[in-house]
Amino acid sequence: MRNNLAAGLSALFIALGGITVAAPGAAAESEHTKGQILVKFRDDRAAADVLKQHGLSDGPAVGSTAAHLIKVPSGKELQLVDALSRDSMVEYAEPDHVATATTADQYFPRQYALQNDGQSFTNTNGDITIAAGKEDADVDAVEAWSVTTGSGIKVAVIDSGVATDNPDITPKVIARANFSTAPTSEDHYGHGTHVAGIIAAAADNTIGVAGVCPGCTILSGKVLNDNGVGSASSVVSGINWAVFSGAKVINMSIGAPASRTLETAINNAWRRGVVLVAAAGNGNSEAKNYPAAYPNVIAVAATDNTDARAPFSTFGADWVDIAAPGVDVYATFPNHAFVLGVQNNRSQGYDVASGTSMSSPIVAATAALVWSSDPDASPGSVRARVESTADSVAGTGTYWANGRVNANNAVR
Repeated sequence: MRNNLAAGLSALFIALGGITVAAPGAAAESEHTKGQILVKFRDDRAAADVLKQHGLSDGPAVGSTAAHLIKVPSGKELQLVDALSRDSMVEYAEPDHVATATTADQYFPRQYALQNDGQSFTNTNGDITIAAGKEDADVDAVEAWSVTTGSGIKVAVIDSGVATDNPDITPKVIARANFSTAPTSEDHYGHGTHVAGIIAAAADNTIGVAGVCPGCTILSGKVLNDNGVGSASSVVSGINWAVFSGAKVINMSIGAPASRTLETAINNAWRRGVVLVAAAGNGNSEAKNYPAAYPNVIAVAATDNTDARAPFSTFGADWVDIAAPGVDVYATFPNHAFVLGVQNNRSQGYDVASGTSMSSPIVAATAALVWSSDPDASPGSVRARVESTADSVAGTGTYWANGRVNANNAVR
């Protein structure tokens, strides 16, 4: 979605990128792993001779099961399973069936950023179809969860607030503060709720979506009013509050002109042990956007579900550090009327949004996972792990300095 809000020089602006509308096309899903099968012999001493009859060699035992993992020609798996099953020396032969994450979240299959199987999907209303993507053009979040899901790491969302009525993200908010001109800390704009859901929406709770760091907690610093506009001073106040509230990561999906006061607040936060992440912007140019362009901030560009640069994304390898999915990212929205929903025909509860605003929280959540996996790390080492372990995709070295973030690589 694109938001055309204009703000004065002293105000902040939020811009969301464009929706991709394309024909449907679901990717086929393999039911078994190619190139290997599982075989259990009645007597392992006969294994080599039995397999030799089929042009195969013996393979390693699988755990304590006594079954062997046998390499076979790709495409011949079922044929060889059938043939071996007829041999009296074989107790059983079976395909090495594909295993997938058993997340029960309703919209998880639409979250290509977390797990991309090349799926096509629609938005909540069903009036927008997102074309099939490229398999594994994702951040390997599911794989990262086998190491850590966040361990309660605090991530501050400096934004328009986080809704108090979405059950997927509301319970994750452990503190709220309002530094905007709005009368309350409630999110009536919608942007902050979407960002927070990308970071820490609860996983495996049968509803909605999962965050990249589902075990993380959220500090909601409202610095943008109910029309999505704030000031450098409100952001500085939000950063200061987040630091003294124990944030390990601060996400800023916001943009503003350069401000020495804002840069000082960022530098102070960095020195106090916080990793800061910000959206590079949606100008489709190399023009620097702040706070992303400050040295002590990880600047994040946007990619789509094929790992290509999003057409709207700001770029420039001399200052943009990393990329992350930012086109049609599925996440939480308020369960009440909100400005972006009205402007862009987005559903209450859950829907897609686009922009580097959606990319930044994916990187922030990855940084939180790294903190969780290594509590004794420094901000510098966390940042280095996030950036150095990114996947090298098209545009690396030209549009952004490092690749597209990979959470699994980062936590390992």
